[in-house]
Formats: sequence, structure tokens, C-alpha cells
Amino acid sequence: MSSQKFEPVIGLEVHVQLKTKTKIFCGCANGFGAPENTQICPVCLGLPGSLPVLNAEALRSAVKAGLALGCTVRPFTKFDRKNYFYPDLPKNFQISQYDLPLAEHGRMAIKGGNVSKEVRIRRVHLEEDAGKLLHPEGSGSSLVDFNRCGAPLLEIVSEPDIFSPEEAYIYLTGLKLLLQYLGVSDCDMEKGTLRCDANISMRPAGTRGLGTKTELKNMNSFKAVRAGLEFEISRQTGALEAGEPLTQETRLWDEESQTTRSMRSKEEAHDYRYFPEPDLPPFTFTAADIEKLRQELPKLLPLEREKQFCADYGLAQKEAALLVGTKYMADFFEEGVRLYKEPKKIAHWLMGPVLAQSNAQGVACDRLALTPASLIELIRLVDDGVISHLVGKDVLVRMLASGKGPAQIVKEKNLAQMSGEEALAAIVDEVLKSNEKTAAEYRQGNTKALMFLVGQVMRSSQGKANPKVAQELLKKRLTL
Repeated sequence: MSSQKFEPVIGLEVHVQLKTKTKIFCGCANGFGAPENTQICPVCLGLPGSLPVLNAEALRSAVKAGLALGCTVRPFTKFDRKNYFYPDLPKNFQISQYDLPLAEHGRMAIKGGNVSKEVRIRRVHLEEDAGKLLHPEGSGSSLVDFNRCGAPLLEIVSEPDIFSPEEAYIYLTGLKLLLQYLGVSDCDMEKGTLRCDANISMRPAGTRGLGTKTELKNMNSFKAVRAGLEFEISRQTGALEAGEPLTQETRLWDEESQTTRSMRSKEEAHDYRYFPEPDLPPFTFTAADIEKLRQELPKLLPLEREKQFCADYGLAQKEAALLVGTKYMADFFEEGVRLYKEPKKIAHWLMGPVLAQSNAQGVACDRLALTPASLIELIRLVDDGVISHLVGKDVLVRMLASGKGPAQIVKEKNLAQMSGEEALAAIVDEVLKSNEKTAAEYRQGNTKALMFLVGQVMRSSQGKANPKVAQELLKKRLTL
């Protein structure tokens, strides 16, 4: 991390692949996982004579993102050619936006840990993605998959308002959640639908200038972004303290060694030889066009929804933040509350047993075979005393494995709670007989011993005993 003499200044460039059915300038499918080079055509390959046509849904999604980030949407915008050579960019230029971006001058509030601030958004613009290079191990050669060529990309560039790796992590987490709430992207870094480049420089603490900038690439997770920035802060601080000059450059993050290495000197805008894209007309928006798209935004974005969960459902801030942390979980919770007016209980089941099963199975909650109605049915069975909470967690596991409803599982597996004293009497007597020492301790005033005995009753009944009835029965037996 930085010394007291120097402090980091960080700006982030986030590339988000939009969730449209087709690519940005052609009719090829825009999806992940298809066999290599099966989602291509003359347009996305840049073959001579092919002409681009803008995907209207990509344009609408980009405007929504700009509005949600508090940006001003330009009434007049155009596309430009960004010229550079790379093996996975077959036409040797990228259709992007340069001097007239789609939206600019926005702000995004970020909140987490001890961080609560706003980060300014410099610009939001549309462009096309490049393909993907594949490097088969041991082959000595590289292959190119052009399926990703022409996928619609939204680039979101922040101002250098971030001053620590932790702030960068919180910003990225918040931005990802915002875009997921808008429904414009799934933001899956493993699939490459969200990628981040970080610009970082060091300056003397307390000053307002910018130092020599380094751009970091090849970071495939938010944790990697944080780790890469931490390494660069240490590297650059060490160089400055030693009086060594820093070079403006692009560096790659090496996940294995947890270090960065130089890739190339950093290009400037003139290196790309931008000029207006001759095959696409400029685009204009009326105030009515922009207002119509604004009305399509979710009524509550993540931070506002978090506040609403606290105010309307009596949740603690940490509870609300966890539920709002994925749109699916927040929607699931609210649907559950519509079915059963016990928000605290629903929240605790979601944050406890349901999330535990999500982690155990290594899948997101939206991949679990669970609906709000089936979870509420399970909670009711516990609340009504049909099954214990402990058995309820077991029933949840069986529900997720089989797809069956909770009542059906309870009936098939004979899991209904034993609440009658007659049914429990024999078990209680056996527990007292096997734990005479603990029973004697209770009679001598050790009240904690009673809960141990209740636990033994629960174990002997395979979790089916009603703990309240078991506790009362034990008290009766222990006072005889």
C-alpha cells in the first residue's frame, strides 16, 4: 500500500457486454458458449462490401445505463473508427465513439465498509467487441475465435475519483449490481461480459495533480483488480521513493505470481487515428425519446431499494444490503412477503439455510430449484409446529434435490414433529436414565443442563420432537 508521502489516484474503464439477442451491427447471435466461429458473418468479420446497421436495442440499453448513472444523454451522437491492428480484430479498426459519446458527466454513489462517497462518471459510450485469442497448451500456436466480434459493448469511464483499491472494489461491485438491476447485462466476468481496465498514478499526499499513469489489464475478477492495484501502489511508491522515473505504460496482471509486468507503452488518442465512421449515420434523440427510456428504468435502484427494505420491512442495514446484493434475491424476498407477512422470517431463511445451500452446491441462488411459494410453504410448516426448524433445514435440502414440495416430503419421510407428551415420554425417560449426572446438575441449580438434555431428546427423536414440549416434559420429570 502507499506510504504517507504518496497517495494513489485511480480511474476505471469498465467494458460491459450488453444482453441483446444479436450483435451490435449485424444479425448474428450474441451469446456465450457456441462452438468457435459459428456466430459470424461478413459484417462482423469486416469483409469488403459489408455494411453495419446499428442494433436499436443496444442503443436503448446504453441510454438507460447512462440515465441510471445520472449522465446527460447527448441529443446528437455519432460513431467513429478507432484504428489499430490485433489478430482478433479482422478489419483492423473498431467502430467506437470518440469526441461525441452517447452520455457523459454522471455520478454514482458507492457505499460499503467505511466508504460512502460519489464517483463521477466521465463518459458512457457504445462500441463493438473484438474476438478472442485461444492459446492451446503445448501447441506452440494461437487460434482465433471470432464469435465475440461485433458483440455490443458499453464502456463506462470514471473520473480519477477513486483513492484506494478498496474503493475501486466497492465501485465495481456497485456498478455491476446497477447494470444487473437495469437488465442490460449479466455482468459475468467468467464469461467475459464484464471486463475492467484500471488507470493508476501516485502523487505526493495532499496535492491535487496526477502522476505518471499506468494502465492495468488482464484482471478477470474484482479481487484481481484490488490485488493488481495494491501491487502497483507498492511498485510505484517504491520507485518514487528511490528517485526512479516511472513510464506511462500498459501492464498486465499475472494472477499466478500476483504481480504486474510491462506490456507496451501507453497509446494516446492520436495513435488510433480516429475519424467519423462513414458507413453509419449520426443519431439524434429528442427530449421525448430520452424521457420514454427514463420511464423504463426500475423504480428503485439498489441503494434506494436497500433503504426501502429497512424502512418497510424492519430489516437491519446489513440484512437489507445482503438481500439487495442480487436482484434475484431481492425480488424473491418481496414475492415471499406478498405471500406471507413475516419479512424477518423470510429474510433469515434466505440469508441462512437457502444461502448455505447455494454455497454448498456452488451455484447462484437463481439456479436453485426453489420458488417463493415453496419456501413460504416450508416456513409455514415450521411456524405451525408441524416440523421443527432443524427438520425444516433438512426438508429444504430434500426439496432442492428432488423438486418436490415440503408437505409432500414431510409426509413421505414421516418427518412430522412429535408434540404429544405421550409420544415423547418414553424418549424423555430414556434420556434422563442415560444422563443421570446431567439431571443431577440441573436439580442442583445448573439451568444450562436442561438445554443439553433437550438436545439429547432432539437427537434421540431424529429432530422430530417439539423442543418446547420436550423442555416442559423434562422439567416435570426432573422435579419429581
